[in-house]
Amino acid sequence: MLRSKFFYTLATCMAGIVAISNFLVQFPVNYLGLENILTYAAFTYPITFLITDLANRKYGKLIARRVVYFGFFIGIILTLYFSTNFEDLISIRIAIGSGTAFLVAQLLDVRVFDLLRKKMWFIAPLSSSLLGSLIDTFLFFSISFYNTDVPWITLAMGDFIVKVLISLIMLIPFRLLLNKTIPDDINLPGKLY
Repeated sequence: MLRSKFFYTLATCMAGIVAISNFLVQFPVNYLGLENILTYAAFTYPITFLITDLANRKYGKLIARRVVYFGFFIGIILTLYFSTNFEDLISIRIAIGSGTAFLVAQLLDVRVFDLLRKKMWFIAPLSSSLLGSLIDTFLFFSISFYNTDVPWITLAMGDFIVKVLISLIMLIPFRLLLNKTIPDDINLPGKLY
């Protein structure tokens, strides 16, 4: 029961972070000349990789994929309801770009993490998050803003740099949460596999 609750906690957090990030990507950081380089979503979205990696490390790739799918489904519904203006093509492209980039990058993260899981504790989360962030950034910005007036290449570069920094910082909560909050010996119901 506790492990099932943890699954739903991770999946709900995933969905919330996706929805918040999809809202925040519409707002450039208007300080220090960063408006053409960075949006606020760059600070929230990397948390999704922490969530996926925690699920993967403790419960394996099957549960991590379930967290991704659940988060994707709920996150897209929240995005379409709260952040998408169906009269604005860019807003629709953001929803499509977000969904595509999220699903591809998160499933890649799960796969890479699983391949590297037996290395030192930080190798799998750092490698999978960095590769996932690179793919996510390219897919999201190119689908959402290619051939528009939005400076998507510089935004993508700024976004990726922040994601790299946050991926490094996320190693701290990864290690702390891994050791303290997740019991190893509780079984998930078969329906989650």
